[in-house]
Amino acid sequence: MRHVALALLLFAACGKDSNTKVDGGPLKDATIDSPVDAGPLAACANPVSGTTIKLRKIGTVTGGAMLATSPPNDPRLFVVEQGGAIRIFENETLLGPAFIDLSDNVGGPVLAGGEQGLLGLAFHPQYATNGTFFVYYTRRQSGDTTNPTRDVVARCQRSVADPNKADPTCVEVLAIPDFASNHNGGMIEFGKDGFLYIGTGDGGQANDPNNNGQALTDGSPNANTHALLGKLLRIDVDNKLAGQEYGIPSDNPFAAGGGLPEIFAIGLRNPWRWSFDRLTGDMWIGDVGQEDIEEVDVIKAGELKGKNFGWSTCEGSKNFKPAGAQCTIAQFAPQDERTHTSPPNGDGWNAIIGGQVYRGTCYPDIVGTYFYTDNGRGGLAKATLNGDGSLTKANLPGSFPASPASLHEDARGELYLTDTAGNVHHLEASP
Repeated sequence: MRHVALALLLFAACGKDSNTKVDGGPLKDATIDSPVDAGPLAACANPVSGTTIKLRKIGTVTGGAMLATSPPNDPRLFVVEQGGAIRIFENETLLGPAFIDLSDNVGGPVLAGGEQGLLGLAFHPQYATNGTFFVYYTRRQSGDTTNPTRDVVARCQRSVADPNKADPTCVEVLAIPDFASNHNGGMIEFGKDGFLYIGTGDGGQANDPNNNGQALTDGSPNANTHALLGKLLRIDVDNKLAGQEYGIPSDNPFAAGGGLPEIFAIGLRNPWRWSFDRLTGDMWIGDVGQEDIEEVDVIKAGELKGKNFGWSTCEGSKNFKPAGAQCTIAQFAPQDERTHTSPPNGDGWNAIIGGQVYRGTCYPDIVGTYFYTDNGRGGLAKATLNGDGSLTKANLPGSFPASPASLHEDARGELYLTDTAGNVHHLEASP
């Protein structure tokens, strides 16, 4: 069964030391709970100079390849399939059996198709010791006709006997009611504070009908409002509250009340792919627009807490709803906006694929460059962050894969683009 309909529908318009620093960046909001326990990988043996970018295909998986990532300081590459499996490349060779298969056709929970499926993967900072990783997927919820699906974060475990296999049963950590099939978010990643960050979409359909993006509590302003949708959430998976599979970091903005305590930032439509800069701790978000604007938001380390990205009062920096309202609720404006209007009058983007800042050692001349793309338009763009918070950006010449789904780093900081046809490509630079 193929799930590459995502190519057509993908988000389309419709510790221990409280004074720990982040690689020279500002002080973090919270203590480090889980320092990485695996030793560092060796630097690239033969670095290549140059800034001419190409993408070299290393292999193909079944169905849509949603994301390629690695455990901390682990040389293997793990690729998420939309249908529900995770597969491993070792030395650019695809290993045989899946690492784990949560597909519905083998009895797993994943509901796949369109924009749904297995969408995210994050390895615990101490994965080398504890073998714990987390996935994000969509599933059915029987008996709930109003919200027939759930957006789920689950905890899974590596096999004790085989490091290339995982136990087939995972434990749900967080399940969010969802009324529609689109705008599911799905990116999850651990911050340097040891906490798990979760990007959720606004729940779907168009125009954020339940006003989830700006909501802080369930049931307000609409009966079917779910405040964990359209957000960046932050939870503590190592220190659980009684009766829950996670705890709340004490410095979350609503930890003491006023909103759901899991919420860390609000006002997102569908932050399909976002990432941390491993050097600075800055977060780069690609938030998918609706009628006209795809946006990139860059938030300096330590400044994400409580940010309001504006949706659905704003689409990018423009007024959106209600009609005639002024887009003043947003506390943060995008550094890059790409329009849906076709060239030459516009950019022709319609579903941004947020990427990653290159911090590898194989291509020293592109270190510090953010690479990103669009699911509909394709191509490849680059940007660098200036001291004043603005971006210097450019579209890259050349031919690049169609229908990209992610552009993300491995444990070495090398970048891999995946696409909805299942292909995995290594980003490389040359003179």
